[in-house]
Amino acid sequence: MNGPSYPAARVYAGRIEQHFLRHLKDAAGASAEAGPAPDANTIEALVDAAFWASLQREEGYAPGISLAFMPPERSLRPMLFQQALSLGPRALARLAPAVVRPGIHLGVWQLGGELRVWGTTRDVPTVCMVLEVVGPGHLVVKHRIHEDSTKFRNVAVFEGEQAKIMKGRAQLDDAPPLLQYLLGQESSRLLDETDDVLLRLAVSMRAHKRGGTLLVVPSGSDSWRESIVHPIVYAVDPPFSELSDLLGEASDGPRSDLARVVDEIAGLTAVDGATLITDRYELLAFGVKIGRPDGRPRVERVMVSEPVEDGVAERVTPLHLGGTRHNSAAQFTQDQKGAFALVASQDGRFTLMAWSERDAMVHAHRMESLLL
Repeated sequence: MNGPSYPAARVYAGRIEQHFLRHLKDAAGASAEAGPAPDANTIEALVDAAFWASLQREEGYAPGISLAFMPPERSLRPMLFQQALSLGPRALARLAPAVVRPGIHLGVWQLGGELRVWGTTRDVPTVCMVLEVVGPGHLVVKHRIHEDSTKFRNVAVFEGEQAKIMKGRAQLDDAPPLLQYLLGQESSRLLDETDDVLLRLAVSMRAHKRGGTLLVVPSGSDSWRESIVHPIVYAVDPPFSELSDLLGEASDGPRSDLARVVDEIAGLTAVDGATLITDRYELLAFGVKIGRPDGRPRVERVMVSEPVEDGVAERVTPLHLGGTRHNSAAQFTQDQKGAFALVASQDGRFTLMAWSERDAMVHAHRMESLLL
C-alpha cells in the first residue's frame, strides 16, 4: 500500500493507541499473557487496510475478516503461511472466504519492516488488538476481556466517515452492572458469571433479528405481577431453572450446555410480548403483555445515552427510542424500579433500560456498539 487514505483511521488512531496502553498497563498485573500494544501508525495502517478491504467483493460476497495484531509465537497453535502475505485490501478480500467463520483471526505482525499476514490463529492474548470487518465500511476494534472469557470488549466502531470510541468504566456513574462489566478494566477482572450470562443473552437476542424484550426482576418478589396483563398465556410453572442451575457452584456441566440454554431463553424473546426472568436466571414467563398499574403515572420522558466518548445524554419521549416495545419497557422499569429491561430492535439497535436514582427517571442506555 502507498499509504493510509481512510481519513477516520488517522483521526482516531492516537486515541485508540492510548486506550491499549492504559489497558495493557492495567492488565499487566493480572495476566502474564497481556499484549502487545500497537502504536498509532500500526493502528492507522490496520484500520485503513481493513476499511478498503471491506468495500471489495469476492465472488459477489462482502468480506468478513478479523485481524489480530500479534506475533505468531504468541499463538498456541497457529497455522503459518510459508510466505507472509501482503496486508493490501485485495489480498485480505481474497482470504476472506477461508476465515469467515467465527473465532478465526488473521495474524498480522511487523515482518521485514512492514505489516504482513503470517497465518491464522484461534487464540489471542488479553488486550491484543483485534480488528473485525462486520460489513462494508463497518469495522470494530476490540480486545479480549480476560483469558477466561470468550467475549471481546469493543474499543471503537468505524462506520463510513464516523467513528465512536467507547467510554472507560471510570467515566460512567449510576450505570447498571452489565454496562460497567462491558466497559470495565482488566485489573478488576469482574469474573461475575451473572454479568457474562446477561451479555450472552443480549448477544443471542440481537442475533435472532426479530426484536424482543427481556425483563429481569428481583427474585423472591411478586411485585412485577402488578405490571403484567393477566392472564399470562405462557406462564412457566415451576420456574424453568436450568440456566440458574448451570451457574450454581455444584454444576459440572460443559460450557456448551450454558450456550444452549442461553439461546433457548433468548429465542423466547422472539415471541410477541416480553420474556420474564429473575435476577437468578429462573424463567417465569414469556409472551407477556406489559400494563400500567392503576394509579401509576404514565412514563413521559426518559434519559437516553450511548457509552461513547463525547456522547451527550438527552431527555426524550419513550417513542423516540422506538415503538411500542420500547415504550412498554420504559413503563415497566419506571413502575418496577428494582427491575431492568433489555430491548432488541429488528434493525439491530439494543437498549438497556433501568431506573436511575440520580436522575429520578428511566435511563435508556444504547448498547448496540458494545455488542458487535
